Amino acid sequence: MRKRLILLLIYATFAANLLSEPLLLENALKEMGYAPELQWEPFLQTGVIYDRGHFISFYTGEKDEYGVFLVDGYYIIETPLPYVEKGIIKFPEAFVASVEKAISEEMENDIGLFRVAAIIIDPGHGGKDTGAIGTPIIDGKKTTIQEKGIALTVSKDLYVQLVKAFPDKQILMTRNDDSTISLEKRVSFANAVNLAQNEAIIFVAVHCNAAPYKANARGYEVWYLPPDVRRSLINKSTFDGPAEVIPILNSMKEEEFTIESRLLASTILKRFDEVIGKSSPSRGIKEEEWYVVKKANMPSVLVELGFITNASDARLLTDSTYVKNYSNALFEGISDFVAIYEQPGGFSVFLDKDL
Repeated sequence: MRKRLILLLIYATFAANLLSEPLLLENALKEMGYAPELQWEPFLQTGVIYDRGHFISFYTGEKDEYGVFLVDGYYIIETPLPYVEKGIIKFPEAFVASVEKAISEEMENDIGLFRVAAIIIDPGHGGKDTGAIGTPIIDGKKTTIQEKGIALTVSKDLYVQLVKAFPDKQILMTRNDDSTISLEKRVSFANAVNLAQNEAIIFVAVHCNAAPYKANARGYEVWYLPPDVRRSLINKSTFDGPAEVIPILNSMKEEEFTIESRLLASTILKRFDEVIGKSSPSRGIKEEEWYVVKKANMPSVLVELGFITNASDARLLTDSTYVKNYSNALFEGISDFVAIYEQPGGFSVFLDKDL
């Protein structure tokens, strides 16, 4: 999410510590200071430590092996790697000291205050692309509804609410009328938004579901990109560090986006449960390689409001009162994410409990 990379190489300062015993997770976190929390991805062998509103993305390697890490998504340090021994993650003291030093410098320089600077709303389909079409029987009459129209109506109302609530942020829509916009253009539009250092952008795609051969299928769900999907997030042409670290930094950036996307999906689903849950069932949070989610270089989710092929869901999706409820739930979920992201220590407080 950060536009600039600062290279900080830490070598001799903590070299003497390599001879001491490594720290287990509990002791390592205590050494790092104020109530840090850890998120660990066993499949990728990567993790994120959150400490006083700052975070470090890391990965494990062999004992006594050096590696590079990201602090706050852009501040690079080089230090001994944490490693796994008999199923237990161990942290060299030099790693702990380096992280604490880097985070302390961030706090002193006051460059760790993160903010969501832009929110992209992507109403699915449009123009010639109607999206899913449903012809459910509502109140005894056969009704035809199109996904593109419902997605746009909900998105427009969401846009108005976000603009009013966040006048300091860019609130953007990939389309605001019934026009045909390719998936490539939607993603390019989002990826082209300029951000300053410590600024973030999120992407929310709004869709409706359909299951023409399963009329009883209904409910809302939120999708995000599976953590094992690989993509290029580090721009090689503008990166000013050694080329050999790019794959490592890219992997850590992917882990950061995955955690943030999962958090965004969770805050949205929670609000849907509160606002829509009594009228339509929750289908939960799911993982899928949707194009706009995969290609958007930022935390991103795709929301399925309900099944337009189901009479009960269709009745809600065509009722102005309930359509307002859908946009309200999206607004509240996005607002919750922004509050958590921008509050110092917010991630560590929320992630352990809700993810």
